[in-house]
Amino acid sequence: MPYAMHSCDSLGRKYPEAAHPYRGPYQRDRDRILHCAAFRRLSQKTQVFTGTMGDYHRTRLTHTLEVSSIARTIARALRLNEDLVEALALAHDLGHPPFGHSGEEVLNECLHDFGGFNHNAQGLRICELLENSYRQLPGLNLSHEVLEGQQVRAAKHRTPNKTGGGGAGRRSPLLEVQVVDVADSIAYDAHDADDALELGLLGAADLSNVPLWREACDRVEQRSPGLGDRHRCRAIVHEMIDWQVSDVIENTIYLLAENKIANVEAVRRSAPNVSTARKLLEKKINLEQFLFDKVYRHPRVLAEREPAQRALREMFTLLVKEPEKLPAKFRRLAEGEGVPRATGDYLAGMTDRFAMDEHQRLTRR
Repeated sequence: MPYAMHSCDSLGRKYPEAAHPYRGPYQRDRDRILHCAAFRRLSQKTQVFTGTMGDYHRTRLTHTLEVSSIARTIARALRLNEDLVEALALAHDLGHPPFGHSGEEVLNECLHDFGGFNHNAQGLRICELLENSYRQLPGLNLSHEVLEGQQVRAAKHRTPNKTGGGGAGRRSPLLEVQVVDVADSIAYDAHDADDALELGLLGAADLSNVPLWREACDRVEQRSPGLGDRHRCRAIVHEMIDWQVSDVIENTIYLLAENKIANVEAVRRSAPNVSTARKLLEKKINLEQFLFDKVYRHPRVLAEREPAQRALREMFTLLVKEPEKLPAKFRRLAEGEGVPRATGDYLAGMTDRFAMDEHQRLTRR
């Protein structure tokens, strides 16, 4: 479609490279992200629930793969650039530190006087500096469009509803970037409810007064009456995803026509067009508030946070005082970036398990 970002129109890379004979620029970006160390480490990083609570629930890696799946589905229906969408989706959580948002809170606190910490900005830092490229250059040398998507996320203040757009005077991001942002929201709303049920933090009755869940349940009952509790819950989660994806596709098609979006420049000038329709959005916000109150603040979840946050704080303090204990790569980084930022980079790159093991090693008396 003319409003999609065509690969031939890419602004290229900071460090120019010859074209590949059979892979487009965004395919190459996808592969560089997929094969980088930061992506592999997502498998051992907390999404919401830590590994000590079981092994059913999502990690940062499985969440990323679910976002990629949902985003590709939406992109294909809208005839957008699927390669770009996939690269953006795979990169979107690269910057998350260990222990999920609780780890991010600690690093932001520790780095308060040094620019703070934001996982989206850290993802950009990984892509542009911390990972090693294939040509001995800093970062992965990704295309301008993939880096722009990360920049958009870094600049955006996150709210309970993560489907909104920019304010007046801002140029909107590419449709492909908008798709990934919406897919991220759809994925975590559904799988956080699913994981909480599996871990026993919630019962199905707790969700019965949440309109989005209740109406998805009614749809499942009409289509497949008599399911057992376990299968019914899974079917409801799938219905929630399918319902939201269908709504986003239909609403976006309507907005693209209504706003007369004929090309990429029109996308830039318009308010964001990839979004949930208002009626379903209200239900979505209600679910997110419920999850915040009943799941993210659940006593069992909060109890897991405290020792993890303490470990990160203690390591940060120790390594800033004794930077000679940083690995060689981060000692070199500290020469240009400063010890606090290099320490933050080191801690942010850790997996949950490695962070706890390293804390024990560093604080062993």
